[in-house]
Amino acid sequence: MRVFQNFGLYPAYMHRLNKLAASANAFSERRQIFLSDSFGACHLLKTVVDGSSDAFFTTGDDPITQRFWAQEHGLPASTALEQILLSQIEDHRTEIFYNLDPIRYGNEFVRKLPGTVKRSIAWRAAPSGNVDLGAYDLLVCNFPTIIESYRGRGWRAEYMAPSHDLAMDSYASNSSRPIDILFVGGYSRHHSRRAEILEAVSELRKDFRVVYHLDRSRLTRLAESPLGWLLPLNDHRRPKGIRAVSRPPVFGRDLYRGISQAKIVLNGAVDMAGSDRGNMRCWEALGCGALMISDAGNYPNGMIDGTTIVTYGNAQSAVASIRTALSDQTRLREIAAAGNMMIKSRYSKEAQWESFTQLCR
Repeated sequence: MRVFQNFGLYPAYMHRLNKLAASANAFSERRQIFLSDSFGACHLLKTVVDGSSDAFFTTGDDPITQRFWAQEHGLPASTALEQILLSQIEDHRTEIFYNLDPIRYGNEFVRKLPGTVKRSIAWRAAPSGNVDLGAYDLLVCNFPTIIESYRGRGWRAEYMAPSHDLAMDSYASNSSRPIDILFVGGYSRHHSRRAEILEAVSELRKDFRVVYHLDRSRLTRLAESPLGWLLPLNDHRRPKGIRAVSRPPVFGRDLYRGISQAKIVLNGAVDMAGSDRGNMRCWEALGCGALMISDAGNYPNGMIDGTTIVTYGNAQSAVASIRTALSDQTRLREIAAAGNMMIKSRYSKEAQWESFTQLCR
C-alpha cells in the first residue's frame, strides 16, 4: 500500500523550521530536519517514521521544502504549491492520499488527484464551518462529536487516534523536574475559560515554579507592544499574573524538553468539540512523563481521572487539584508513570497503523 502523507504547518512553527534548516539545500535534507524535530509527530504514520519506500511524506504548504523538490524534478520555479503536491503524488504513484491540511487542499484538490489514488483520507479535528470536505472518501479524527457532525452532512467519518512518538521516551525518563506547573498553548481573549484558569493558576507562582509558554494572538502581541500600551486594547492584554510567568512559545523537541522538566502539565480544551477531550497536549504530556491535570470531559480510552490523569471542573478546582498533587510527590509520580505506560502501550505507532490500514479497506 503506497501511502502519501501531507502535513500542514502554521506560521509560528515555520519560523522555527527555517532556523533549524537554514543550511539545508535539498528536499530530503529539509524534510529530515522537520521529521527529526518531532513537530506533530503523534500524527505521523509508522511507515513514514520507519522510512518505508512505499511511504512519502511532505509539508505541502512549506514553499521552501516544496520548491526544493520541484527544482530537483525539473519543474519551473514559478510552479504553484498545489501543482507541486500533485506532481509529487503522481511521481510516487500514490494509492492512499492522507492529508492533514484539508482546508488548504480541499474538494477541488481531491478532484485533481491522479488515477493511481484509490482512496483520499483527511484528518480534521476541528469544526470546519461551511467548508465542504465531501469529496474526500473518509474524514478521521479523535473527537466523536466532530465525527457525528461530519456524518450529519452525509460524509463518511471514523475515529482514529494520534499515537505515541518513541522519541518521547528519552524525555519521559528524566527524573529531575524543577518546573512544578507548565502550560504550553495558545492565548486569545476568545478562549475565555482557558484564560480564567491560566490566571487562577498563575497565582500559584508565589509558592511554586510556574511556567507558561504562550503563543499569543496577533492582537495580544500588538496590545502588549510598546506602541500597543498607548492604544485602547485592554481587552487583548493578558492579566499581570499570566504575563509574570510567560515565556516564548515552544515547538518540537523544545516542547518535549520543556515537558520533561515539569512535574505537572496543565491542559485545557478550547470550545470546539463540546465535552470531548483529547487534544495533542494529552499525548505529549503523558508521552514525556508528566502528570497531566486537565479539564473534566469525555477523554479517549485509558485517560482516567485519578489513575492516569487528574481532572478539574473549574478554575478553583484546578488550583486545588494542583496543590493536592504537589503535596504528595509520590502519588504524583505514580499517576504520571501510569499515564506514560498507558499512552505507550495503548496508543503505539503499531496500533495507529493497524487502525489506519483497517480504515483504508
